[in-house]
Amino acid sequence: MTNPMSEDVNSATGISDKSKVVAGVLQILLGAFGAGRFYTGHTGKAIAQIAVTWVLCGAGAVWPLIDGILILVKGGTDAQGRPLRD
Repeated sequence: MTNPMSEDVNSATGISDKSKVVAGVLQILLGAFGAGRFYTGHTGKAIAQIAVTWVLCGAGAVWPLIDGILILVKGGTDAQGRPLRD
């Protein structure tokens, strides 16, 4: 169960309830399965990463790796466009 007060604060400040560290690590470790992007709510991008990894016989896993590093360094957004929290 989530705390309704924290949801109000996050909504008011425009910051996502998702963590950029969790998203980045998931993306680096399980990016070939789109885990980091599923976590942030970017389902379409996650499915695209899975497809590219399969079509390129694993070589497509470079995209999620770089994506995960960029999420950790620059941050990212959730599916609603809110910046991920630190």
